[in-house]
Amino acid sequence: MSKPIVAVVGRPNVGKSTFFNKVVGRRVAIVEDTPGVTRDRIYAEAEWNGVHFALIDTGGIEPDSKDIILSQMREQAEVAIGTADVILFMVDGKDGLTAADREVAMMLMRTGKKVILVVNKVDKPTVPDDFYDFYELGLGEPIPISAANMLNLGDLLDEIVQSFPPGAGTEEEDQIKIAVIGKPNVGKSSLINELLGEKRVIVSPIAGTTRDSIDTPFEQDGEKYLLIDTAGIRRKSKVNEDIERFSVIRAVAAVERCDVCLLMIDAAEGITEQDKKIAGVAHEAGKGIVIVVNKWDLVEKDSNTMKHFRQEIAKELTFMSYAPSIFISVLEKQRIQKVLQTAKAVAENRAMRISTGQLNSLITDATMMKQPPSDKGKRLKIYYVTQVGVKPPLFSFKINSRELMHFSYARYLENKIREGFGFEGTSIKFVFREKGEREDE
Repeated sequence: MSKPIVAVVGRPNVGKSTFFNKVVGRRVAIVEDTPGVTRDRIYAEAEWNGVHFALIDTGGIEPDSKDIILSQMREQAEVAIGTADVILFMVDGKDGLTAADREVAMMLMRTGKKVILVVNKVDKPTVPDDFYDFYELGLGEPIPISAANMLNLGDLLDEIVQSFPPGAGTEEEDQIKIAVIGKPNVGKSSLINELLGEKRVIVSPIAGTTRDSIDTPFEQDGEKYLLIDTAGIRRKSKVNEDIERFSVIRAVAAVERCDVCLLMIDAAEGITEQDKKIAGVAHEAGKGIVIVVNKWDLVEKDSNTMKHFRQEIAKELTFMSYAPSIFISVLEKQRIQKVLQTAKAVAENRAMRISTGQLNSLITDATMMKQPPSDKGKRLKIYYVTQVGVKPPLFSFKINSRELMHFSYARYLENKIREGFGFEGTSIKFVFREKGEREDE
């Protein structure tokens, strides 16, 4: 059974992100005293008394705003409301009831869904006199909380969980987790919108629109996916605001928890130093990687243009020669579905296991073709190799001397393993142990 979804909605700056962070147990949403900071809805998994559910933190709703960002925040909240099983309508206990609260309440009542009215910023056990004004919204009994001080959060979570269908949220789901990474404005959000066939992530001409990492689960051809749209990673010299700094941290964290990274590169700009740094984050983390060259429609082409660009990739990203590259145009909808197909294949390669017999047969042939290195009359001996891990694939070599395993010969062995078994799109790791060492040493 899929996890129930809870959406937290309300005006800007009523404390939705603070509540979201307390429930999820880690700093996921940006918290800043600037209205409109949480621009996109953010998914995260939460759990209460053994029941798992997806929690969505939305941007604040400004019912009458014509501002491009605020109006799209309202659209995003409406989409979140449409997908939610339970809606938490959060209001500000210090501000009291506002006209905007009344309008949002009317919008929520029209959904016909379970709505829990939450009055935040009630920092004392006794409620203020104007607390009872919130009954006018017609959404039932308000629940007073203080998200910052964690007051009454347990009572609220009890109410949320009791609103789920029986047995909901008790099973885990297998998903392929895909993080879309890259510099700002390379088309990450636009690509996700095309993959989903739905306007899930705000896309506007304003650079830096996606400040948070947004998790979007979906299913295609019977396969479950989780798409993680990260904030564009900026160079440190340009990270001036706290908002941008937290966005960089979150983007790196998104790489850590995904299976496959889609590294998006701007075809018109070519491969920049920042692209190489971002690629290095994914490579060092041992993630699957697909290089997605976007805006290919803007490049003047001849019969060798793609070939030359692949050569540039090989030259600039030598440390990840295993990564496949796809040339797309999100704007022209060119080769979009191939991105997801390739990511799925890379995820499978990253989880692939090779039998010890097959491995040792290949390594024996490899050492016969190219003799292991020697030093001062002592030659490297490989007794056997076995695969001891996946995600990424990890191979343990039992050898006579670690000092004799030169990095160039290790690279040769890696290339032979790739020739024999594939592993396209994923790094593979080696560990070398001398005779007599235990596997856990």
